[in-house]
Amino acid sequence: MRVLVDADACPVKEEIYRVAWRHEVPVTLVANSWLRIPQHPLLDRVTVSDGFDAADDWIAEQSSPDAVVITADILLADRALKAGATVLAPTGRPFTANSIGSAIATRAIMADLRAGGEQLGGPAPFSKTDRSAFLQTLDRTLVALKRR
Repeated sequence: MRVLVDADACPVKEEIYRVAWRHEVPVTLVANSWLRIPQHPLLDRVTVSDGFDAADDWIAEQSSPDAVVITADILLADRALKAGATVLAPTGRPFTANSIGSAIATRAIMADLRAGGEQLGGPAPFSKTDRSAFLQTLDRTLVALKRR
């Protein structure tokens, strides 16, 4: 079992470390540029090329039923789910086979609206509630995977 993190813009890296260390689960942070991470035997950093979707491609290739993938990227979430991984957004919201289709459709609609010049604003600011929900969801997820 391991945690794969789409790390370039992940707001919950510290939370991932704490939960993974408590459960003694290795974490791999994947990014397009070098990241500073704590020195710990369970932490690993992979720096991929700056090519389009290079980090996503690496994570998708490493995804498996014993992996937990942390990402806000809906298309990466879809690829990881298809590989059998458990996928969580940084807000703690799980991506599932039942929810990913509507998430992809919403993403496409929003992209079309933006391309048409609509001013839509961005996502809501990341909150303490999001951080707390993520901590609880990751903990529950790792416990469930250990029981399998």
